[in-house]
Amino acid sequence: MAPQTGTRPNLLVIMSDDHAAHAISGYGSKVNTTPNIDRIAAAGVRFDNCFCTNSICTPSRATILTGEYNHVNGVRTLFDDLDNTRAQVQAELQTVGYQTAIVGKWHLGHGPGHDPAGFDYWRVLPGQGEYHDPVLLGPDGPQQHTGYVTDIITDLSLEWLERREPDRPFLLMVNHKAPHRSWEPDSKHRHLYPEGTIPEPPTFDDELAGRSRALDPLRMSMADLSEHDLKGPVPEGLTAQQERSWRYQRYLADYLRCVASVDDNVGRVLDWLDEHGLTASTLVVYTSDQGFFLGDHGWYDKRLMYEESLRMPFLASYPPLTSPGTNCQDIVTNVDFAPTLLELAGAPLPGRFQGHSMVDSLAGREPAHRQTDVYYRYWEHLSDPHRVPAHLGVRTDRYKLICYLDGTAAETSSEVELYDLSDPSEVDNVYADPAYADVAADLIGLLRRRQLELGDTDLVTVDR
Repeated sequence: MAPQTGTRPNLLVIMSDDHAAHAISGYGSKVNTTPNIDRIAAAGVRFDNCFCTNSICTPSRATILTGEYNHVNGVRTLFDDLDNTRAQVQAELQTVGYQTAIVGKWHLGHGPGHDPAGFDYWRVLPGQGEYHDPVLLGPDGPQQHTGYVTDIITDLSLEWLERREPDRPFLLMVNHKAPHRSWEPDSKHRHLYPEGTIPEPPTFDDELAGRSRALDPLRMSMADLSEHDLKGPVPEGLTAQQERSWRYQRYLADYLRCVASVDDNVGRVLDWLDEHGLTASTLVVYTSDQGFFLGDHGWYDKRLMYEESLRMPFLASYPPLTSPGTNCQDIVTNVDFAPTLLELAGAPLPGRFQGHSMVDSLAGREPAHRQTDVYYRYWEHLSDPHRVPAHLGVRTDRYKLICYLDGTAAETSSEVELYDLSDPSEVDNVYADPAYADVAADLIGLLRRRQLELGDTDLVTVDR
C-alpha cells in the first residue's frame, strides 16, 4: 500500500548515464566523493542490491519506462527504438492527474513513432548528445543551448518546475548525459583528481584466468581507450605497466570530474525543493541506467554480467515513507521502477507489468513479493567497438551463472561461468569444480524456469 499522506507525492527521478555505484561515496567509493547525491541516501534509503536486466543504455531506459523486459518491449540493443505507442509509466501517471516532464538524455529513437510520448513537456538530446553547447530537441524542433550539458539539463528542469501547475503532482525525469564516454568535464572541475592520485581497483591486474573463451574478443581494456578518450597521446618512454596506469588515471579522472558536475547539479535540485517547501512531499530518486567498470578487471564500459556492470545505484528519499540513513538488502531491478512510481501515485498497476513495486522495501517492510534472483540477458552480440558476446544468466543472493552464446539466436551455451559471491570480486570461476556441481544444476534449472515465466521464447540449453 502507498503511504496515506493526504496528498500524492511528487516524483522526481534523476538518472545519470554509466554512473557506477562504486563511484558514489554513499556506496563507499574509494575514488571520489559525492556529497549531494549522498544527501538523498542520508535522508532515505540506499538499495544495495539493485540490478539492471541488460547493462546497456537504450534497453535499460526502455525497461524503466515500460516495466517490461527487453524481449517483451522490443528494445534489445542500442540499435532498437522504442515504439512510443507502447504503454509507459508517464502516460499512466497522466491518466491519474500527474503533470509529466523529461529533460536530457532519451536515446530511444527520434521521429513521430519514437519521440517522447506521455510527457507534457520534453526537451531531449538527439542520440547521445554533446557535452558542450548541446542541441536539444522538443516538439518545436531542435534548439542549441550555450554552456555545459549537465548545467543546462538542470536549468531546463528547474525552469519547468517553476512554471508547472503547483496544485497538481508531477513526475519529472532529469536524465543526465554524464558521465558517459567521452568524459568531457567542465572548466569548474578540471582541477580535480591530479594525475596519479586515483587508487587502482584491487582487480586492476586481473589476468582473467579461468574465464570463458567467449570473452577473448573483448575490447574494453585500458589499451582500447582512444587518444580522443584520453585527450592526448600516450607519453613516450613508459613501460607497459606504466602506460596502463597512465591510461587509467587519464580516463577515470575525466569520468569522475563529470560525476562531480552531476553531483553539484543534484545539489541544486535538492536545494530548490527545500527552498520551495516540497522536500516532504516529493519522492527523490537518484539512479543510473546501469553500472560501469572503473578499471575493475582491467576494463572500462559495461554490458557484461559482472557485479560492477550489473549493479545500479538506487537512492531514494520520501519523508512520509522512508527512514533516514537506512540500507535495503532486497533484490530489485529496473523492471520494478515503473510499478513503484505508479503505486506511490495511487494509480492502477497494469497487468502487463513484469516487475513488482518496491514500496514495501522503501518503507523497510517485508516485501509482498520478495525477489530471490535476477534474470539477465544481453543481446548485442560482438558489436563494435567493445565486441561483447551475447549472454544470459541468473544471479541469486549467493551465486551467479553466466551463459555465453555464439550469437543472439544461439540455442545452446557451451561457455559457462559460475561464481560464488562469497568471492565478491568474481575472480574464481567455479563452474568446473565438482564441489559446485549441484549448485550449477540448480541454477541451470532456475535459468530455464525464469525464461519460461518471463516469456523469453528464445530458450537456451546449457551444454554440460
